[in-house]
Amino acid sequence: MASRFYQVVIDSHDPASLAEFWSAVLDQPILYRDDDEVIVGADPHAYPGLCFVRNDDAKTTKNHVHVDLDPDDLNAEVERVLALGARRVDIGQSADVPWVVLADPEGNEFCVLRPHKSLVE
Repeated sequence: MASRFYQVVIDSHDPASLAEFWSAVLDQPILYRDDDEVIVGADPHAYPGLCFVRNDDAKTTKNHVHVDLDPDDLNAEVERVLALGARRVDIGQSADVPWVVLADPEGNEFCVLRPHKSLVE
């Protein structure tokens, strides 16, 4: 049997606060919460989820893994997510790329892409 994609784990100084941000971005509920771990997902039985765990280390470099969002409208989604607390960041992308790079409230980079029809189109 192959493995299933279970969750992405994101280190955080404040797991509850960062999970609230991503819960709003993804319009998904918080499924589990304690002092050191918070899980966001569509449903307790729908994989994958996002798991936010406490880690007090300082973020010092660009993320090696990041989330890509696939909105219906790129510009509208960027404005919505900025209003939730994201900020624009420059990681060296050129001005003509079909995505916008943002960072969540703890500085984790993610991209809002142009709308897609599939994983390969």
